[in-house]
Amino acid sequence: MLMAIDVGNTNMVFGLLEGKELVGSFRLMTDANRTSDEIGLTVCEYFRRFNLSTDQVCDIIIASVVPQVMYTLTSAIVKYFGKKPILIDDDVSPGIQYEGEDHLGADRAVSCVAAMEKYGKPLVVLDFGTATTVDALDEKGIYLGGSILAGVRVSTDALFRQAAMLPRIELIRPASVLGQNTIAQIQAGSVMGYIGAIEYLIRHTKAEMGYGDGVKVVATGGLARLIADNTDLIDVVDSQLIVDGLRIIYERYQKQRGK
Repeated sequence: MLMAIDVGNTNMVFGLLEGKELVGSFRLMTDANRTSDEIGLTVCEYFRRFNLSTDQVCDIIIASVVPQVMYTLTSAIVKYFGKKPILIDDDVSPGIQYEGEDHLGADRAVSCVAAMEKYGKPLVVLDFGTATTVDALDEKGIYLGGSILAGVRVSTDALFRQAAMLPRIELIRPASVLGQNTIAQIQAGSVMGYIGAIEYLIRHTKAEMGYGDGVKVVATGGLARLIADNTDLIDVVDSQLIVDGLRIIYERYQKQRGK
């Protein structure tokens, strides 16, 4: 069994894979103050919940954008699983080719690898997390560029913190852009306005890529479904994209090592 871990700014997502099959997954809050024992014991508890043994894990691969938690997480894995994890960028390259000199963060690169493997090229890949990212890949799989904007939850939380009279809201699409109360009006601006921003970015990204309608748009992340259900511009929502990308990179890594 392979354990694939996506360490994001808000959550750490653990995926347990037997070949291509996801046999279990769970999330822990990304918290730099958590000890290695707290992480290790919590992960072991999830294994018991799935009726799995930690001894079944043959390898562990991690993509992280939060350096502050990596020492503690790695220590927990070594202590409770007896294995040194494989780290994206440090131990293995995702294998993305770039038009420019900049390189993507580990999570975005892994998402792009999985999207190309599963859905072909050219592609636009969106990840709705703490930040929302938009990435473009041409017909050869070369990374062309992208954009980053604050995630919809970050945006609404900032509004709540900075405006004394405005409440924190549930992220749902209201029935109308003409809200009849404060909550509906914030939802209209935050959710429907955000959908409009994403549609603008998708249209202009596809136009600059120059492939017309021959570009598939794939989305992942916690709020991908909320956005995708309210626009025709997203073709696929794949909640397993980063976990699958980690599996694909791990399999390539093993082949390179002759295993």
